[in-house]
Amino acid sequence: MEIRFYLDPDTGVPHIYEHDVNEEEVEDVLQRPSEDRPGTEGSRIALGQTRGGRYLRVVYVPNPKPDSVFVITAYNLTGKALAAFRRRRRRRPK
Repeated sequence: MEIRFYLDPDTGVPHIYEHDVNEEEVEDVLQRPSEDRPGTEGSRIALGQTRGGRYLRVVYVPNPKPDSVFVITAYNLTGKALAAFRRRRRRRPK
């Protein structure tokens, strides 16, 4: 999968760095998302766990090129959002 990242115009580095997330963690979630649902304005939201055990929300836009995405941001899933995510996973039929 080809993954491109939104670069912060002030720093020139991927925006995900501001949320202490790295490219490998984003790739973990995008390759095996627990949930992937529509966002706003054509974006998608993937929720999942990294190989390191972190739970992330990744906001991305699918590219017209097959197997390619543009990641807007990614950040830790915490608090009520994490609790709701875990609840949904428990309810899901196996």
